Amino acid sequence: MAKKKKKDEDPKVHEELQGFKMEINSFGEISSSFSIDKINEFLNKNVEDKKLKDRDDLDEPKKGKKSNS
Repeated sequence: MAKKKKKDEDPKVHEELQGFKMEINSFGEISSSFSIDKINEFLNKNVEDKKLKDRDDLDEPKKGKKSNS
């Protein structure tokens, strides 16, 4: 039989997200230890949006894209 992880063990996370916890209460409401703005800022900086990657009308170039200059 496979061993289960201890419930108290913290998962491995990015160093900027240390201490991040999310919980869902009995009413289905999500609570978080970080504000939504901080989470969105992290995601905007570290995750490429697949829906927007081929658009030419965006002001900010994404990481990894070569400029034509």
